[in-house]
Amino acid sequence: MKTLIVYGSKHGATEKCSKALKNKLHGEVVIVNIKKDTIPDMNSFDSIVIGGSIYAGRIQKEIREFCFKNVNSLKNKKIGLFVCCMSEGEKAISQLNDGLPSELISMATAKEHFGGGFTFSKMSSFEKLIIKMVSRKEKNAAIINMNKDILNIHEDNINRFAQLMNNP
Repeated sequence: MKTLIVYGSKHGATEKCSKALKNKLHGEVVIVNIKKDTIPDMNSFDSIVIGGSIYAGRIQKEIREFCFKNVNSLKNKKIGLFVCCMSEGEKAISQLNDGLPSELISMATAKEHFGGGFTFSKMSSFEKLIIKMVSRKEKNAAIINMNKDILNIHEDNINRFAQLMNNP
């Protein structure tokens, strides 16, 4: 089995999760950062995993555009979809569902939230301001120390996702 992982990452959490997933998938796995790399011919892959991070409640533009542009080709593959964000549970999955074509959502073998992070050391002042504003609005939001990067990866979710994708 040959798998392509296409991901988008701005500050690195989705990249870390994509690499962790790559190590858990069976067969040959090719990993591609949609912002930096060329997408190989998808016809040579049995499975395609697509992952992106959530900013301001939406999955990255590049990932969204990739899915809508290639929806017909992707329908013929085993598909896995994941997001990285600081939201949890149903809210994280709804952000995935809301940003991608419903045809892909309904046929995905695996859909998951892998956790997320805030890499404040790489963020602009504007990004930090947005996080501060959103965290004040969120009920039960933790107080965020913007002097320290946060990375909260859900290893169990990555394992469960890999197990589903590895099943024939």
